[in-house]
Order: sequence, then structure tokens, then C-alpha cells
Amino acid sequence: MLMWIAAPLPLASAGGGGGSFLSVDTTLLWSTLVLFVLFAWVLGKFAWGPLLKILDERETGIRDSVESAEKAAAEAKALVAKHQEMLRDAGREREEILARALKEAETVRSDLVEKARSDAEGIVQKTREQMQHEKNQAIAELREQVADIAVEAASKIVKSSLTPEAQKKLVDDYITSLPRA
Repeated sequence: MLMWIAAPLPLASAGGGGGSFLSVDTTLLWSTLVLFVLFAWVLGKFAWGPLLKILDERETGIRDSVESAEKAAAEAKALVAKHQEMLRDAGREREEILARALKEAETVRSDLVEKARSDAEGIVQKTREQMQHEKNQAIAELREQVADIAVEAASKIVKSSLTPEAQKKLVDDYITSLPRA
């Protein structure tokens, strides 16, 4: 608005003077000076205060935003560090669980192998004992049969009247022909 008031004054003074380019028109000078002071006073009174207030509010808002952004960045950094620590802890825990599980599996495996070996040795020992028992039983039965056969043979020999040397030789030959235990 002040610009519209100040703009016609230089035009009015420029039209009537006819002076040179370097000549100074005092009316123009004083009117420009008064208008400038009036304009500065109006701006200072009505515009600068609200403008400075708006700029201060804007500066405060920006400062608050920067501070909150820095605070949020710090919190995010802390959360990332916490998250990474949790991941490291989880990794360590996973490794411990795997190590424990492998150790337990190895213990179970060695226990099972030892039990199987012990069971197998027990079965082999029991089988050997059973075989020895059956062998002894078979030998005893065989001796009984041999004795029965020898008695029967002796009775036949006695009946046929063999000489004692011949009888003894016959029994000895028969006994040697039997399998040994």
C-alpha cells in the first residue's frame, strides 16, 4: 500500500524539472525519506513483531523436531543394540542347547552300545554254559551207554568163553573207538 503512495511522487517530480541526470531534486529527496521512515515505522509496528514471532515459533518447532529426532535416533540405536544383544544371547543359548543335546546323545549312544555289548556277552556266556552243560550231559549219557554196551559185550564175551586177554583187548578196542570229549 505504501508503495502505491510513494510511486507517483518520483514520477511527478521527474516530469516538471527538466534537470540533468546528476541533479538532485530536494522535494523528491525529502518525500522519499519521509515515506521510507513512515514505511519502516509501519513495518516495525505491525509486521516485524508478528514476523519475528512466527520465525521464533518456527525456530522453536524446528529445534524441538531436531531434538525429538535425535532422541528417537538414540532410542532406536539403543533398541538396535538391545536387539543385537538378544540375538547374540539366543545364538549362545542355541549353541549351548546343541552342545548339551550332542553330549546327551553321545552318552545315550555309548550306554546303548555298552548295554548291547554286555547283553551279547551275557548271551554268549549263557550259550557257552548251556553248550558245556549239554556236552557234559551227552558225555554222561554216552558213558552210560558205553558202560551198558560194555557190560552187554562182556556178558556176551563171558558166554562165548574168550580168554581174559582177548576180552580185555576187545573192551579196550571198543572204548578207544568211541569219540573223546
